[in-house]
Amino acid sequence: MSEEEKRAELYRSVREFPDFPSPGVLFRDITPVMKNPSALRAATDLFERFIRENFSDVDVIAGLDARGFLFGPVLAQRLEIGFVLIRKKGKLPGPTECMSYALEYGKAEIEIQSDAVDPGQKVVIIDDLLATGGTMKAACDLLQKKGAEILSCLVLIELKSLKGAEKLRPHRVHSLLQYD
Repeated sequence: MSEEEKRAELYRSVREFPDFPSPGVLFRDITPVMKNPSALRAATDLFERFIRENFSDVDVIAGLDARGFLFGPVLAQRLEIGFVLIRKKGKLPGPTECMSYALEYGKAEIEIQSDAVDPGQKVVIIDDLLATGGTMKAACDLLQKKGAEILSCLVLIELKSLKGAEKLRPHRVHSLLQYD
């Protein structure tokens, strides 16, 4: 299957739910991608191809809680590198490093285990969706605080109109699907 055919299959697999979770929001549901082995393989293939073509020296994939955990481990296994969890505060055992970030309605925190990445390691961050970029930006900041080098931020879906990629500059963002 060509890259174009794989993207087309992904677009066909994403469901839309108007007015969820609140009026005026069009929710893009990736559940059908996860349910369809061919679509899931297409997404993983496209992520893998992007990394292999652009970064020969990636050390680790870091996945954001929780949907980055769906794609990250499989991708890391294919690349024969490690996978690191970036979780909501209070979900990881042992010593952790934490980063706060702003939400429209308050603040949130993410964390990583203190020994998850070493200074100088090259990291690709993965999640399912990039909207305003707050969580991904916090993940970049947290990993840089640990001394890691961010190679790219990968997402299945990017909501272009919310301009999350602008918030992540100078980090590179690669999305498989884009919506306005």
